[in-house]
Amino acid sequence: MRHAMIMAGGSGTRLWPISRTDRPKQLVPLIEGRCLLEVASDRLAGVVDAENRWICTGERFREQVRSAVAGIDDEHILGEPCGRDTLNAVGLTAAVLARRDPDAIFAVLTADHVIEPQAVFAERLDAGFKLVEADPRRFVTFAITPTRPASEYGYVEQGDAIEGAPGCFEAARFVEKPDRETAEAYLETGRFAWNSGMFVFHARTVLDAIARFEPATRSGLDRIAAHWDDERRNATLNTIYPDLKKISVDYGLMEPAGTDPSLSICTVPMDVSWIDVGSWPSLGETIVPDGSGNRIAASTTHVGIDSKDLLVVSEDPDHAICTIGCEDLVVIHTAKATLVCRAADAQKVKDLAGLVPEDLR
Repeated sequence: MRHAMIMAGGSGTRLWPISRTDRPKQLVPLIEGRCLLEVASDRLAGVVDAENRWICTGERFREQVRSAVAGIDDEHILGEPCGRDTLNAVGLTAAVLARRDPDAIFAVLTADHVIEPQAVFAERLDAGFKLVEADPRRFVTFAITPTRPASEYGYVEQGDAIEGAPGCFEAARFVEKPDRETAEAYLETGRFAWNSGMFVFHARTVLDAIARFEPATRSGLDRIAAHWDDERRNATLNTIYPDLKKISVDYGLMEPAGTDPSLSICTVPMDVSWIDVGSWPSLGETIVPDGSGNRIAASTTHVGIDSKDLLVVSEDPDHAICTIGCEDLVVIHTAKATLVCRAADAQKVKDLAGLVPEDLR
């Protein structure tokens, strides 16, 4: 049966001060009044039934997640007692699903992305599910057609076409965040695409692979799963999960899987508009600019003279942000903090968030 798990555990400090410790970016209504998590869940329409959608997030965000995503219930929220990186989020999901459905196949998605058009995403995700349904040994990744030689993304090289699966390929290799010159060379070949961080796995295959690559993690996941449906669930999870090795799915699963002859790594190209909302400039890409290049968020009041190429976001529609002679700035207003910086310096916001008083983080 098809399932989907959305990872929603990131802190989103590059989107401070709207993304805060007690309300991270995936739960903030940043996209036309909707939060990223809600957008990610709705994107699954037509491919994965609502009752088979899961969200892996911090346990402390459980109530906010239930409020943000229509139809989600407690049983479909996998609450982590603490963050242990993406391999453990994937492993926990696989362990829970395999306990209930030995034939479970699940997509791993994130709450960070804005992807359009939805119809193309749905068709390509369906193609990924079909690959694993035909052969459970397959690990499927999704590759995004690059629009520039980005050095902040990983890349996947397209290999041979897969017979009987139109538009699907073997993955020749993965490269983590190359420098700009290398990225430019990749684009010239026409064989490389951005690695989206989205996957499709067979739950049992994932657990077997974790047993080979990270046996201590598999042992811990088995102990958690053994008590998932009894009164010891929370106590077991809270005792074992914090001690699991902290490692990403890329390094803990995908990298060693590439050299394991029992597994097949496939890639499904997605020719979509894909925005990884990880910074203020990337959020700005989701907003249509006005005639002066200013990107003003919904429900934000901005009045400007001789101002251009601004990103202006306010949580308070009754608070006017006014600018004169400003250019290439990010201006973010909240009830507790206001951020003003040059767009070129937006990558430093994470560092700034670490310097403010703890009650403002």
